[in-house]
Amino acid sequence: MKENRGARKRVALIGATGSVGTSVLDVCRAHGDRLEVAALAAGRDGKKLARLAAEFGPPVLCLADEAAAAALARELSGSPLRVLRGVSGLLEIARAPEVDHVVFASSGTAAISALQEALKAGKEVSLANKESIVVGGPWVMPLVLGRDQLRPLDSEHNAIWQCLHGEAESPRKIYLTASGGPFRDWSPEDLKNVTPEMALKHPVWSMGAKITVDSATLMNKGIELIEAMFLFGLGAHQVEALISPGSFVHGLTEFEDGSVKMLAGDPDMRLPAVSCLLWPERLPPRVNYPRPDLSARRVSFDLADERRFPALRLAKEAAARGGAYPALLVGADETAVDRFLKGEIPFTAIPQIVEAAMESYTGGSPRSLDEALEILSWARFKGLTTKRIG
Repeated sequence: MKENRGARKRVALIGATGSVGTSVLDVCRAHGDRLEVAALAAGRDGKKLARLAAEFGPPVLCLADEAAAAALARELSGSPLRVLRGVSGLLEIARAPEVDHVVFASSGTAAISALQEALKAGKEVSLANKESIVVGGPWVMPLVLGRDQLRPLDSEHNAIWQCLHGEAESPRKIYLTASGGPFRDWSPEDLKNVTPEMALKHPVWSMGAKITVDSATLMNKGIELIEAMFLFGLGAHQVEALISPGSFVHGLTEFEDGSVKMLAGDPDMRLPAVSCLLWPERLPPRVNYPRPDLSARRVSFDLADERRFPALRLAKEAAARGGAYPALLVGADETAVDRFLKGEIPFTAIPQIVEAAMESYTGGSPRSLDEALEILSWARFKGLTTKRIG
């Protein structure tokens, strides 16, 4: 990997206007002597991107939405800022010699090709995009040059990544923790009455609507298990989810000798962000962040009730079956959650629609990234057209 010795690390942030991107920018703001923002990319929020550009001064901006990019370019005409657009703009940022470290904090699969390019260019990569690995893992992970080139930014995978440092042997098993969401103690009957407003109130994290609903169904944790398999080279039998209310312990790694390492910390995305951007150094966060009061913490672990939360069971089935099934899971869930948020289906129908898509698929395993993306699109359509269930 290339190094920019004697200067600040130049960071490109894809997904700059989301919750994870905000945490990354907090770290860049706090460590301005070490980190320089070289490019910012977002979906369609040109106004917020322009405000961030005014603060951080990157020479390059990019919007995925073509119309929004054109509007931003007109607004900034006469300034030295370059406004790129779409996938081609992300690819240009990923390849740019003026960038040392690329953060992928966007959702969806649009940035997979840029992720591949950044890895091939030997850049450091921080990743908080599950779909890129769950759908594109077989075509992304072979490009990784070493353990520390691809740095997991999601708190659970970041915990496992840190726990594995200094270990010569692979783990026997890893555990990703989940708070259990707002309905962890609800009965299956009560879950039928969950409204979008109720599902969007996560007890610990502040996130976007899609991932918040996925956390309520535990689908998010199931998708993270599949991601962990690719990131750490593990089988489906080596990954498990544990309910740990409070989200203080983020991940646990069990080794063959019976010992277990875990990483704990208050639930704040700035902590994994600073570890990814400045690894292997551990520096003070330099933000308004209280030190954890360990005496006030109570930690417990329980297995999730897969009868109450069948989405987790479906994700484990997709992990075990492999091939097309991770993409089927992600695609059908995407449209099922959207239908729930629009009030078209009940909360309990989300996993039912996902299961229907998985069971109705009759094709084979993808042989390329393009084929995996086609399966993803098929599952989205299937999730959209499946009749109301429940």
